[in-house]
Amino acid sequence: MKVDNPIQIKSYAFALRMVKLYRYLCTEKKEFVLSKQIVRSGTSIGANVEEAIGGQSKMDFLSKMSIAYKEARETHFWLRLLRDSHVLDAKQAESLMQDCEELLKLSGSIIRTTKPKNS
Repeated sequence: MKVDNPIQIKSYAFALRMVKLYRYLCTEKKEFVLSKQIVRSGTSIGANVEEAIGGQSKMDFLSKMSIAYKEARETHFWLRLLRDSHVLDAKQAESLMQDCEELLKLSGSIIRTTKPKNS
């Protein structure tokens, strides 16, 4: 396994941020529904990246990386919803959204370059 794998490092750091966000939303904002959604999807990105790295085949790798991409899309949705409903202020949401967008770009690029040329 590559030690300095950027998506592995960034998705783990993002998962930590999601756990901290969950705690903040529950304790400071008393928000318990959306917070559960975002912690699930936000931490799932890294979990699926880890599974992809340990994939048994190229197709297994692609499948897990595609799930990580979809989870990042879902997380981006929840972040926009939290921002636009004023549960998070724009500054708080922007930093998280930038990190999420970076994971989307990384995972999307990995998927495009790994897919067979004829699909």
